[in-house]
Amino acid sequence: MKIFADGSLGSRTALLSSPYQDDPETNGLEIHPNGQLVEMVKKAREMGLPVAVHAIGDLAVERVLDVVEQYPSAKGKRDRIIHANILRHDLIARLKQQNHLILDIQPGFIRSDVSYTGRLPECLQQYVSPWKTILTEGIHCAGGSDAPIEDVNPFKHIGAVVERADGRTDENLTVYEAISLYTKGSAFACHHEHDRGKIQRGYKADFTIVDRDVFHISQEEISKTKAVMTVIDDEIVYTAY
Repeated sequence: MKIFADGSLGSRTALLSSPYQDDPETNGLEIHPNGQLVEMVKKAREMGLPVAVHAIGDLAVERVLDVVEQYPSAKGKRDRIIHANILRHDLIARLKQQNHLILDIQPGFIRSDVSYTGRLPECLQQYVSPWKTILTEGIHCAGGSDAPIEDVNPFKHIGAVVERADGRTDENLTVYEAISLYTKGSAFACHHEHDRGKIQRGYKADFTIVDRDVFHISQEEISKTKAVMTVIDDEIVYTAY
């Protein structure tokens, strides 16, 4: 079940724990207040469904954690928090305890909008997209594009996490970590970690051949990477030649 817990930073509707710096009259929008989020998750559980919840602000993530901790997913099912752009340390500690919960992140947020420093309250600016921290803490993450809001090309997003436009070098990922978000991370998110996500004997042939060695080029060059061939489920589905 797909659920929206809040809005976006661009419209000041992402739900924050403190008021916006450039509009102190609001701290965002809680789309399902007064127990409505609880009822929606309960309904998903009654139907045997996991949930995928859009939550950008730290308070939105907190609300989602409150509910999934109370009503965990069925055994073998995995929930997702989509975006999770602002994560306080206490939220990361709680996420570590939820092995069934995956962060579905879209790095294009950093590439396209580095003006959040004038929008977010100062007390939250240090918690924006702490990707290195969450991976180091062992939290499961999958990479996405957020298309059509952002460019669908994954290599532009891989480049964005390797060299962040906001200057947060302490939260940069290595090229290997960045690519893993879109390979092993995505396979885990959809329960295919045992047959997809890496090239290994016994796994499905599910990979892309590209036109350059992304491990030995600049971040800018990574973003220009193009597919030469794509193989899905043992079949060639695209070739550039």
